[in-house]
Amino acid sequence: MSDEALTSNLVHSQEHEFNNIASTRLFGFWIYVMSDCILFASLFATYAVLGHNYAGGPTGKQLFDLKGVIAETTCLLVSSFTYGLAVLAMFRKSKNGVIGWLALTFVLGASFVGLELNEFSHLIAEGNGPQRSAFLSSFFTLVGTHGAHVSTGLIWMAVLIGQVMKKGITQNTSTRILLLSLFWHFLDIVWICLFTIVYLMGVL
Repeated sequence: MSDEALTSNLVHSQEHEFNNIASTRLFGFWIYVMSDCILFASLFATYAVLGHNYAGGPTGKQLFDLKGVIAETTCLLVSSFTYGLAVLAMFRKSKNGVIGWLALTFVLGASFVGLELNEFSHLIAEGNGPQRSAFLSSFFTLVGTHGAHVSTGLIWMAVLIGQVMKKGITQNTSTRILLLSLFWHFLDIVWICLFTIVYLMGVL
């Protein structure tokens, strides 16, 4: 067998092995996402039970500012779109495109977290912290858990940007981009449910 044939077989074997590893990672990450679904389902159920226990305190209608929440929602939904553009740039092997779109996604995600922290600090400053009532305890827990997930995604994204800058579009970085894409879009779906159930229904 010629050296070219041996090299071709070796490359094919390495690609096949990597594809198997990537598939295993993707399957494992799907299991993690499903466990997160259970976590958020439990928090939504808790909020459904406690969400009307105001202990004589303010209700969601009295507290929630939909203008600010809509700004948060816009940032997160647009960030999902920009992340999709980063994935398309990855498929085109455009290193600068991936870095640029991921950076913009990071800014939008950070803006979302900043707006959420501002909302929390405003509520707490007015004496409406999580200890005020069961409603506020479940609200802070549910919304805060989602915000913590977004913050984790931002840290992951920052590391990923650094890896792409250093290593370029490789099989490893491509797999990580796709895994973070799954996580980021999942958080968008959770936020849509949260926005509808907590905020929209809360002001009715």
